[in-house]
Amino acid sequence: MLHVSEPIILNYLGERCNIEEIESRAKSLHEVKMKTSQAREGVKDYLEEAKRNGYKIALASSSTKEWVTHHLGQLGLLNYFEVIITGDDVDKVKPAPDLYVKAIEVLGIQPTEAVAFEDSLNGLQAALTAGLKCVIVPNPVTDALAFENHHLRLRSMADKSLSDVIKHIEQ
Repeated sequence: MLHVSEPIILNYLGERCNIEEIESRAKSLHEVKMKTSQAREGVKDYLEEAKRNGYKIALASSSTKEWVTHHLGQLGLLNYFEVIITGDDVDKVKPAPDLYVKAIEVLGIQPTEAVAFEDSLNGLQAALTAGLKCVIVPNPVTDALAFENHHLRLRSMADKSLSDVIKHIEQ
């Protein structure tokens, strides 16, 4: 977990540093935070509207399949997705387009028939490179980043219905 920054930590803390203890504590803190996490505003509404309208729903994440399915299960959102493509399924993750290319392939659709919802620059680049339209919904960490060439930017999915987003993109 800390292997990339391990030398920096060891140089700074010297013999007082216990990497295993730091990793264990970080994992525990992360597990507690994930148990109390909630889906972002409007996400469940979009998924329900997509299902009602007969849209195919996929998820393309650079994370592991285990992490994604566990997290979606805890949020009560796992059953909305027909296809889940993760970093375990491709050679290169975002910003490479591989996750999106694989997702649309498995869904049996063309890139022009898909809309990606992203909160990161890497995700935006991956979606655009794969030929998808992309809606940006930044999170608090990515909100100030300079997103470019997206098809629509929302503060929150609660700002517009999925139908309104699709109408906007199709214009």
